[in-house]
Amino acid sequence: METYIIIFLCIASFVAGFIDAIVGGGGLIQTPAALILLPNVSVASIIGTLKIPGFSGTSMATYHYLKSAKVNWKLFLVMAIFSFVFAYLGSSLLNVMQNDFMKPLLFLILILLLLYTYFKKDFGQFQIDKLNSKQVYIYATVICIFLGFYDGFIGPGTGSLLIMAFIAILGFDFIQANIYAKLVNLATNFGSISLFVLKGKIIWTIAIPMAICNVTGSWLGARLAISKGNEFIRVFFLIIVGLALIRFGYDVFFK
Repeated sequence: METYIIIFLCIASFVAGFIDAIVGGGGLIQTPAALILLPNVSVASIIGTLKIPGFSGTSMATYHYLKSAKVNWKLFLVMAIFSFVFAYLGSSLLNVMQNDFMKPLLFLILILLLLYTYFKKDFGQFQIDKLNSKQVYIYATVICIFLGFYDGFIGPGTGSLLIMAFIAILGFDFIQANIYAKLVNLATNFGSISLFVLKGKIIWTIAIPMAICNVTGSWLGARLAISKGNEFIRVFFLIIVGLALIRFGYDVFFK
């Protein structure tokens, strides 16, 4: 492996960790970078390798968020189980088929997500207790089934989609949605990593240095998000979703 390739991948991983710690979507940075710089590596190996820095950086961000937000650990355990299982299933499917057919659907979802967040100014600014305990568990399970599978099968943007779902459906604010998104992302990444390790798809010489850089970026991003609060996260969220739209729009219309 050429040294310059690893250096560029590490830079992308640092930026991805920083962004992911604030609003999710770090995979939108490092996944395209890896696909461009590693054209002769299979998609499954690239996705598998990137799960290591993704898991490492999310762990760092989660550690910081746990110090500033309360977590219902029983709820998280249910979410984690379903996320792990369906991420594993999604990664299993990725090993036998391509995922390009889902990109147009994701492009449409991101447009709706951007418009909704932009025009609803109070979106995610405070917690709304609109569901009873049973409903929270049911809706959270459904969210984790769909987005757990998505994370294993495609990956990029899962954190942002989790945050959106937790705010719009469960009534969380940005900070609370972020901590649960990070915890669920750990479960989905662990599910995918388990599959990719068993299949021998992880390139450790790339994964380890990228993980170190992703952790550093996540540490900086989490500290910034916690200090700035919900309004800062909302603005950053809009920017990242906009960039994601450009990326997937290119994939859909030009590639």
